[in-house]
Amino acid sequence: MKIAFIVTYFPKLSHTFILNQITGLLDLGHDIKIFAELNPKESKVHSDVEKYNLLSRVQYYGMPQNILIRLLKASYLVIANFHRSPIKLLRSLNFFKHGKDALSLKLLYILIPFLSEQFDIIQCHFGHCGNLGAFLKQIDIKGKLVTMFHGYDIRLVTTKGENFYRDLFKVGDCFLAISNYNYENLILFGLNPKKIIYHTVGINLNKFYFQYQTNSIKPPNTIKLITVARLVEEKGLSYGIRAINNFHKRNPDIKLQYNIVGEGESEGDLKKLVKQLDLEEVVNLIGPMDQEGIIREMRQAHIFLLPSIAEALPVVLMEAQAVGLPVIATSVGSVSQIVIDGKSGFLVPAREVDSIVKRLEYIIEHPELWSVMGRFGRKLVEERYDIRKLNQRLEKIFAALLSYDSKLLKDLGSCQ
Repeated sequence: MKIAFIVTYFPKLSHTFILNQITGLLDLGHDIKIFAELNPKESKVHSDVEKYNLLSRVQYYGMPQNILIRLLKASYLVIANFHRSPIKLLRSLNFFKHGKDALSLKLLYILIPFLSEQFDIIQCHFGHCGNLGAFLKQIDIKGKLVTMFHGYDIRLVTTKGENFYRDLFKVGDCFLAISNYNYENLILFGLNPKKIIYHTVGINLNKFYFQYQTNSIKPPNTIKLITVARLVEEKGLSYGIRAINNFHKRNPDIKLQYNIVGEGESEGDLKKLVKQLDLEEVVNLIGPMDQEGIIREMRQAHIFLLPSIAEALPVVLMEAQAVGLPVIATSVGSVSQIVIDGKSGFLVPAREVDSIVKRLEYIIEHPELWSVMGRFGRKLVEERYDIRKLNQRLEKIFAALLSYDSKLLKDLGSCQ
């Protein structure tokens, strides 16, 4: 199959779920092209980007920030491509119908490469990229339109309104819900449940290999906690830092080291909080890392903490459990699908610092649970979130859409 991926950023460190799909489908023999709005130009990239030479498969919209240059380039693109499809080009400029996406010329810039190339599947990650796919579908660009919703895009409805995905829901061929939380919200937004297939994201278990611990483990001199997350408000990292502070006050004889891996807009505020609480010797914001660095840090840790206030289905919890770490996480979104409370870790209410402290105290007081929870978590991830199996299933979904195999689609979940 020839598959187009429409994404906002590529390559992006935190979007391993997109990277894993692309490399998995390439391994299965499919032809992939990636259409992205921006290259975030992060300081690090995952090794698979180079291994698979993925940058050669990326086409950026190429829309200049400078308005004058954007207009001049757009004029050239219209003239150079007018013979291919004048009607489609003119539709991309219809701001009465498409609003600011047409007025900014964004739709024109994304349309251009689809005039010269056809795809079997147009796979969009996040609903707002699905809206771009819906525009292509509406002006008769061929290919089955598939949109995978995550978390941020679900929450967008609260600010953008219930009609934000109206056209997408109307013309999209299939919608992939990664969690129960997403599935329920998509129906709540008005999407026909027959168009939805439950299909989650996963991880490469060959990379996140299990670190076996014996049941007779003795607590180390320093308990090492780790969080891997974007440094943004929804990850609740300030609550995690305050929990470490309260734990330190209540248990001054227990030495902790808390490493936070990631970057984001809240970095400055978090550093101020660490300084304000006099935790510079305990809490380390160590910046972004590629996948190999994250695995290395996880294997040196004892407990994984994710104090989010909003989530859908965080991949990082799969990764932490895959390497055998017991987890403390907040019960938001569909986190309870990944972390089984009392089995692979503990779930606490969001924003409740004292609940984090109590669970942290308990898990440190009972180090014999570390290996038990680690093994349970690994088994859970193997059963539910093996990306190799999930990509094989995704291949079946795409093939069934192309062949109009309603029985296979029904067996897979729904989509008519």
